[in-house]
Amino acid sequence: MSTPSTSVAGDLELGAPQAPAQASTGIGKAARYTYLALLVLALLAPAIGLYPVFVMKLLCFALFACAFNLLLGFTGLLSFGHAAFFGFSAYVTGWLVKQQGWTPELGLAAGAAAGAVLGLVFGLVAIRRQGIYFAMITLALSQMVFFLCLQAPFTGGEDGLQGVERGKLFGLLPLGDDRVMYYLVLAIFVGCFLGILRVVTSPFGQVLKMIRENEPRAISLGYEVDRYKLLAFVLSASLAGLAGSLKTLVMKFATLTDVHWSMSGEVILMSLLGGVGTFFGPVVGAGVVISLQDMLADKVGEWVTVIIGVIFVVCVLAFRKGIVGELLAWRERRNTKK
Repeated sequence: MSTPSTSVAGDLELGAPQAPAQASTGIGKAARYTYLALLVLALLAPAIGLYPVFVMKLLCFALFACAFNLLLGFTGLLSFGHAAFFGFSAYVTGWLVKQQGWTPELGLAAGAAAGAVLGLVFGLVAIRRQGIYFAMITLALSQMVFFLCLQAPFTGGEDGLQGVERGKLFGLLPLGDDRVMYYLVLAIFVGCFLGILRVVTSPFGQVLKMIRENEPRAISLGYEVDRYKLLAFVLSASLAGLAGSLKTLVMKFATLTDVHWSMSGEVILMSLLGGVGTFFGPVVGAGVVISLQDMLADKVGEWVTVIIGVIFVVCVLAFRKGIVGELLAWRERRNTKK
């Protein structure tokens, strides 16, 4: 008799819940060409006049949204506390690089590790709960981390950590040069994106989708559901921590905004706008939100939040699957008619 770990494909064929069309286990030829074109555009971005710091910020938040989407879109767990991983890791990296003289690569690794450890703690407390109870536990734990960052001496309190130097990568590449830093951020983002793609399309990812669609069925098939959810939670937290660490090096500061509950709401907004459960949706959602913030902040001030909120409401009412989700659904309908 096959064991759960070796019979994922068979379970799916026998009627176990399958992923929706936009979260299928592979990517088509059109998607590959699209990703390749976007990669070429990203490589040429500094040469064609795009501001490197803006694109780096976008990529950091795109990675944050992808990490969150791994948990919500492919595992079905709604976390209101992802700002804790993003912001706390940002502080850890900033403090180690600025105060302890760590090199940037070690600072980034420590930030990702801090996110993973924090995710493990959160997961062990919250993972046995479901739905709104899980979400509220993660929010409560996130608020504890916020007050820790507010009071801890190494965070700088309300002033945050300012003037974090980027240093030299492996003692050779000067990250103070925006172009060098840009290609480092791009390389990390592409590597993490491909890693998420590989995780989701693996047997482990298929089990996560099964848990999302029908957890009792997964339990009845013999899977240790809590272990799978905990692994997914820790992986998502470590990637969110890496995104926060990168953001600290890019912007050269870490503040309480990074760990505030509103940051958790912002990443949820990015994921929903782009399309939960799609591979590229969170990237699109992050691009929309960060671009609007950048373009409108000087013109309308705090009203930018209202404008983004209106766009979000319109998207929920008219494009319930998000931008990428609706495009994939339209393509599916067109192919069905042929």
